[in-house]
Amino acid sequence: MNSNLVAWLLIASSVVSEVVGTIALKHSEGFARLLPAALAGFCYVLAVWLMSIAMKQLEMGLTYAVWAASGTAVTAIVGMAIYGEPVTAFRLTGLGLVVGGVVVLNLGTR
Repeated sequence: MNSNLVAWLLIASSVVSEVVGTIALKHSEGFARLLPAALAGFCYVLAVWLMSIAMKQLEMGLTYAVWAASGTAVTAIVGMAIYGEPVTAFRLTGLGLVVGGVVVLNLGTR
């Protein structure tokens, strides 16, 4: 399998882990509930570990930009879709800007 593909799959897995950790963090009630708090900590450590492995193959700036932007966008979408956070023009514009920024950074590396 192509090493670049593996690196991108690692980044995708890292983003999923980060989002699951953030959801667990919400349910930890300020780290007052042990199981969600432990899950959040585990998921965050796993997310950073997976990203660090991907950085062996990918550029640091691009890797972190994709990871951070993807995690932010997916977390915002989960908040709106599952937790009833308001869907506003500002939020949708912000998501578009996040995605656009990552695209511009990716184009700049070619």
